[in-house]
Amino acid sequence: MDMLIILFLLTSAALPLASPDPNDEACLTHVSQTLKDPLKNLQNWTKPNFANPCNGFTSYLPGVTCNNGRIYKLSLTNLSLQGSISPFLSNCTNLQSLDLSSNSISGPIPQELQYLLNLAVLNLSSNRLEGVIPPQITLCAYLNVIDLHDNLLTGQIPQQLGFLSRLSAFDVSYNKLSGPIPASLGNRSGNRPSFNVTSFEGNKDLYGYPLPPMKSKGLSVLAIVGIGLGSGLASLVLSFTGVCIWLKIRDEKMAAEEGKMSHPMPDY
Repeated sequence: MDMLIILFLLTSAALPLASPDPNDEACLTHVSQTLKDPLKNLQNWTKPNFANPCNGFTSYLPGVTCNNGRIYKLSLTNLSLQGSISPFLSNCTNLQSLDLSSNSISGPIPQELQYLLNLAVLNLSSNRLEGVIPPQITLCAYLNVIDLHDNLLTGQIPQQLGFLSRLSAFDVSYNKLSGPIPASLGNRSGNRPSFNVTSFEGNKDLYGYPLPPMKSKGLSVLAIVGIGLGSGLASLVLSFTGVCIWLKIRDEKMAAEEGKMSHPMPDY
């Protein structure tokens, strides 16, 4: 029995380790180039470590979690990171959780995230992200969590997000979003959870259930027409009054001139 155990250990030791994935290396390389780390929290994020970021189920890179030699979770939260999100994050094709929340990251949300087909958690909240929510992320069919609250995102909420059947947590509050809330998010049916006011509040121009309906802005059409007619009538009255005064002055002047001409002309 002892001999069998020794043979097993020797055989196991002789087996080659899983080779690093070049996609993960490219992913980490580009992410490190676009993110700025003023507090030096990512000092181990260096090129030599990118070549072999995973050792089975462990990683020496802060914020990186591995599964069978591949990066499956990237969590860089509350590190005062700046810069932007690299579109080359899509190279981490085995990524299941991406959490970059509570930093100062700016720029757009890359539409290339659509290629993270295994992504289940997307948390980009409490940053300075701008632009629209890319509808392409709905191609990540396994998304359970989308948290984008407290950013500077604009435009409308993509209708397609409501068709993510696994979506159980959704938050876009406190952005600059506008337009109607998709009914597929506010009034979800079946076993899919609906999302309440807290998921949408803090967007001045966003409306529709569960928020109040669209508020009428400015003056109504009737009011505008009324003001137009009123202004036209006032102008007409002023014009008519001015003409009357001018005619009266002219008549008085002509009368005075006729009074002068009424005296007999001298004979020559």
